[in-house]
Amino acid sequence: MDLLGSILSAMEPPPGLGDRESRRAKEQTARLKKLQEQEKRQKAEFRKQMEKEVSDFIQDSGQTKKRFRPMNKIERSILHDVVEVAGLTSFSFGDEEESRYIMVFKKEFAPSDEELEAYRQGQEWDPQQAEEKRRLKELAQKQAEEEAQKGPVVVSPNTDYKDKYSHLIGKVAAKDAAHTMEANKAYGCVPVANKRDTRSIEEAMNEIRAKKRLRQTEDEGPAPSSNSS
Repeated sequence: MDLLGSILSAMEPPPGLGDRESRRAKEQTARLKKLQEQEKRQKAEFRKQMEKEVSDFIQDSGQTKKRFRPMNKIERSILHDVVEVAGLTSFSFGDEEESRYIMVFKKEFAPSDEELEAYRQGQEWDPQQAEEKRRLKELAQKQAEEEAQKGPVVVSPNTDYKDKYSHLIGKVAAKDAAHTMEANKAYGCVPVANKRDTRSIEEAMNEIRAKKRLRQTEDEGPAPSSNSS
């Protein structure tokens, strides 16, 4: 055997297709494991940092609440867990994911519903202003209850409009009466007052008897005349 043949026979054969895929899968697994370890290390460092900030917050007697910088979902989850373990209260605020942040409160200074609503609307919380609004609201409610107990308000004018405008009312009434009389004449209507009989009973009976005698006389005809011879 020549020298070249002996060298070639001593070398390993080139890897096949299956060997290349297996090596690529091993490299990807190694990279993924490395990334997972890196992420795990970053989470542990972040948690350690949050534990220190929360501990400093607890020890600071001058602070009742603390607002943290905007965080992603994973960081917020870690901070919420640290706060719960420490015995504090935490809330997330912010509409957009990249702008959401966490506020931590000490148990004895837990926020009211009005304070939480202010933070949700992106406003600063002013206790004095909130107390003033609450006082005005209670005052308005009390006044409304008092007005309801008094009943409906009766408005009495200072002067009687009938007395003030009596001359105008009289003219209008006279004008309406004149129109009514004209209408009665036009359509043959007679007011009830004009139909009322003002005669006495005796006068009415005498008139009836006279009409009856006149009717009998007309029925009998003229009396026959007698010729004396």
